[in-house]
Amino acid sequence: MWVYFILMLLYFLYRIFSQKDKEREVLIASAYLVGAEVFFRMTKAFIFYETGKYLIILFLIIGVFFMGFKKKSFPFILYILLLLPGVVVTYLGLEDEDGFRQMIMFNLSGPLCLSMAAIYCYGRTISFKRFLALLDAMVYPLLSMTVYIYLYNPEIKDIITSTASNSAVSGGYGPNQVATMLGLGVFILFNRLVIPYKNKLVHFIMMFFLVAMSYRALITFSRGGVVVSVIMILVFSLILYFSTNLNTKLKLSYKLIAVIGAVCAIWFYAFLQTGGLIENRYANEDALGREKEDITTGRSELLSTDFQAFVENPLTGIGVGNVKGLYIDKLNIYLPSHNELSRLISEHGLLGIFALLILIITPIVSKLYGRKNIYFYPLLLFCLLTISHSSMRIAAPAFIYGLSLLQLRYSNEKKKPAISRE
Repeated sequence: MWVYFILMLLYFLYRIFSQKDKEREVLIASAYLVGAEVFFRMTKAFIFYETGKYLIILFLIIGVFFMGFKKKSFPFILYILLLLPGVVVTYLGLEDEDGFRQMIMFNLSGPLCLSMAAIYCYGRTISFKRFLALLDAMVYPLLSMTVYIYLYNPEIKDIITSTASNSAVSGGYGPNQVATMLGLGVFILFNRLVIPYKNKLVHFIMMFFLVAMSYRALITFSRGGVVVSVIMILVFSLILYFSTNLNTKLKLSYKLIAVIGAVCAIWFYAFLQTGGLIENRYANEDALGREKEDITTGRSELLSTDFQAFVENPLTGIGVGNVKGLYIDKLNIYLPSHNELSRLISEHGLLGIFALLILIITPIVSKLYGRKNIYFYPLLLFCLLTISHSSMRIAAPAFIYGLSLLQLRYSNEKKKPAISRE
């Protein structure tokens, strides 16, 4: 896979520098790498863990160099500047400087990627057709990952023995990240169910993968990615339903009925394959059917510790990366934060709160000022919900946040985007 990764990188760099339409090439390259990041990690194609985020940042910097950026995107520059004092706090408190760079880059690579995506996308207008091409570029590597996962472990019944998240059914990799990306893929393909491909064969293949992805996301037993995907689909469907004419409403209703039927069938099949354990998982029960005390699987303790750290260090927080040591000292839990929102508060204090407000308020204000993007709310929700249960371990929420800031130009403004086609 590392050979494919190198070829992929060279191909996109060549296109970015050789093609006139650099705006398109930068976005396509970034979108593809977002979709491929977990798959490359899974197959050990990356040189180091954060390679995907660094390359996306590189693509976006090249884009800014050639295309520039809007002055109105200054809030996102301020966002990353507000996080820098936390670096100083960490440095001043270090007894051993070994690993300082790694600690800082691990914790700030996600916010830096988000900041670059927002700076590049804010105020930029692209066609609806091009936006669909971006979604397609993101989903293509997810198709490969789905096939790989099926081939990695075809026998589910032999693997599932409890209601815990299971890497064995996630291609041998972290089920949280895999479920998040499969859930994103499900949303993208649901979007193409509503807005079909022109080629009927391509459309049929993609709908097959919609079912395949849904099933594999479900049996990772990682609920976060699945729940976020369902919320995105519901929000997108409601927006679409109330913004189209009667004829389109009827078509959408038929498709939603078909989706509900497919979901019931997938759930029933997963129930049989897991011996009913999938139902226990989503009912917050263990393998014996006993209700678990904590539905958050320990995340509530981490959240409480984050807020306590903020109370004790309200101005600048405890410093970038230090929350992991705090969990070890107070909870004896050897895990980094799962919640980027609470991490911002604990590690950056009031500055982190201001940074968080920038992330929430800026896109909403831009939307209120008339920015057209029918995907705005589902994409923004994907970012905020994903980083609240999986932090910024992957680049997807950062780049998707940037996509939510784009303005879409529809080929015929008199027609609703729901019936637009490639």
